[in-house]
Amino acid sequence: MCAALIAFMLAATHHPARSAKAAQTPRSAQDGVGLHVSGRNIVEANGNSFVMRGVSHGYAWHKDQNQSFADVKKLGANSLRVVLTADVGAGEVADIVSRCKQNRLICVLEYHDTTGHGDSGGGSSTLDQAADYWVGLHDVLAGQESFVVVNIGNEPYGNSDTSSWAGATSAAIRKLRDAGLRHMIMVDGPNWGQDWSGIMRGNAPAVFNSDPQRNTVFSVHMYGVYGSAAKVTDYYNAFQSAGLPLVVGEFGWKHSDGDVDEDTIINEAQSRGIGYLGWSWSGNGGGVEYLDAADGFDPDRLTSWGRRLFEGANGIRATAKEATVYGDLRPRS
Repeated sequence: MCAALIAFMLAATHHPARSAKAAQTPRSAQDGVGLHVSGRNIVEANGNSFVMRGVSHGYAWHKDQNQSFADVKKLGANSLRVVLTADVGAGEVADIVSRCKQNRLICVLEYHDTTGHGDSGGGSSTLDQAADYWVGLHDVLAGQESFVVVNIGNEPYGNSDTSSWAGATSAAIRKLRDAGLRHMIMVDGPNWGQDWSGIMRGNAPAVFNSDPQRNTVFSVHMYGVYGSAAKVTDYYNAFQSAGLPLVVGEFGWKHSDGDVDEDTIINEAQSRGIGYLGWSWSGNGGGVEYLDAADGFDPDRLTSWGRRLFEGANGIRATAKEATVYGDLRPRS
């Protein structure tokens, strides 16, 4: 999320839809590679393409809103990006993954304390510190490669010293791999995620190749920088030409830095097979409440943004396809 919301968040310091059986690990996922990159695409262990369609949920700030997992699924999402901070421990993360699985959602776990590093008054974590957080979750995440994507650090650089993004990102990826984490890794761009300087776009091939598993997907956040169709399509085209996987890890319909061309983001993502995750389900503050998809976490009170995201042309309800791993859920023998 961008600066206006981050300032608020830094100042602020379940009902499962299905039976417990749905949380069991399917036989097809036990020994497979799980979610992984194939060319420009994300695919499951069985080779089926998976295109993310979902939203972010600010779990770390709204730990009492666990009904959100079932609610976004009911509205058609196939993925949920879940906000974590340093105080979210292993037990909570295990519960989050279980809730995602109970609701047949792919769980994109993101570490938020890196937000705007270099521009946030010294209060944010480095990517190396974020990698340590993930390494500490190894035992919780092991075996969940078909259900979990590790978003190493949310918007890990502001607009200062972005030249170190590539090296720090590659080093964080290697730390996770050296620790035995085999999951698909998602990396956010600098410039508060919007990569207006083109640092991620230009260095993506080198970062991708630095992952010994070649299982890294790139996440751009689209707010006011992407106020025209040309800006959106130019960014999509760059990754398409490079043959690298791209996801719109956050976007809205407007923001403090300008209007957003959400229609082009959504429509072009659909035509190109690019995943998208809207910001955010509910609970925004600090003047950016307009980014709530649901008013008061109520799925029956979608905002105009929520209606566009979930119910509009090429929106979540019309285009999301559930991960096929959930079609083979059987208890272990």
